[in-house]
Amino acid sequence: MDMTSLLGLLVFIGLCFLTALSGAFFMPGEWYRGLAKPSWNPPDWAFAPAWTVLYIMIAVSGWMVWREAGLAGAALPLVVYLAQLLFNAGWSAVFFGMKRPDLAFLEVIGLWLSIVATIVLFWPVSRTAALLLLPYLAWVSFAATLNFTIWRLNPVRG
Repeated sequence: MDMTSLLGLLVFIGLCFLTALSGAFFMPGEWYRGLAKPSWNPPDWAFAPAWTVLYIMIAVSGWMVWREAGLAGAALPLVVYLAQLLFNAGWSAVFFGMKRPDLAFLEVIGLWLSIVATIVLFWPVSRTAALLLLPYLAWVSFAATLNFTIWRLNPVRG
């Protein structure tokens, strides 16, 4: 791997690290522990390892598309890739920061759609990059179902 490629990979890892900071800043806390949750809710310790693996896959996926087509050749796929990172970062702020599972569910729908769009746009550039995002889509599908269930078990009172 040449220096340009390595620096590019570090940029994509950095973008994912910045995205992950939202989850580190907006932590579950007492409010979340006090919510009613379904029996299939994963233990809190499971989220960090799952997201670590997913963020690595997300970074490598974006890097592969950039390496294959460059910024000019993959402008739209990479803009949509950045949009899904913004949706990803926004979810923790809405769910844990604002304590609004209802609005977070709408947010996670946007995230889910942006991941699907990223996969579709990555496919013609790099099938491997697109496939690397499938576990992310599966996890966010699960997370959306969990978010919806927690919202329904804990109606927002205004």
